[in-house]
Amino acid sequence: MTEKMFSKSWFLNLDKTLRDTGLDSDLYSFDEILKRIKDDKFKVSPDEFASCAAYSILASGFRQRTAKQCHQKIMEKLSQKHTRNDLLQIFNRDTKINAIMEIWNNRDKYCADYYKCETLAEKLNFLKKLPNLGNITKDHLARNLGENVVKYDIWVQRLGIVYSGNPNLRENNANLQPEIKQACDDMFNHLIKETGFPRGYIDAVLFKAASNGLIEIVSEKKKAKK
Repeated sequence: MTEKMFSKSWFLNLDKTLRDTGLDSDLYSFDEILKRIKDDKFKVSPDEFASCAAYSILASGFRQRTAKQCHQKIMEKLSQKHTRNDLLQIFNRDTKINAIMEIWNNRDKYCADYYKCETLAEKLNFLKKLPNLGNITKDHLARNLGENVVKYDIWVQRLGIVYSGNPNLRENNANLQPEIKQACDDMFNHLIKETGFPRGYIDAVLFKAASNGLIEIVSEKKKAKK
């Protein structure tokens, strides 16, 4: 019997399948992500702040496996004070490497300024202004820093549309539409009630499950054509 989509058992099965197949991670493991989100006093060091930012920049537009491999090599080079050209040999994207180096070189100030922010909104606004960080990327970074936030990427938008049952909604990764965000938020609020997990953790699981083909995303419009 197929589990009802967006039910508690459906979500827990996705979580278990990801764990059983070794896919339960972003930059950090699912357990570490959940631990960070639940700990209101959690803080990172300037080095880890820069490392998290570098990973979010690398992962934007690239597969997680590629991002992880490049991230590890780049962070090793940075800690050994290698040059920009050394980093470009690992990941040949000027704008991304320049941004990573700027954040690394100013990590003490950036990290201190981040923790000076008093509200989540202020923190997100600060992260958005970092080099090569955008609307979705800054949310990705915030979650790895322990904030209970959602990364409204293309996969989450598609799931939100399915949850809404509105076939007229269209995902837009470049410019998140208010009605799409509302659909996603409705979905997350529902799953929070179903599972008891924080939205940031639910987001991590849904993204990993959808991007790895564990969720069949069929719109109402496609269903009608069958």
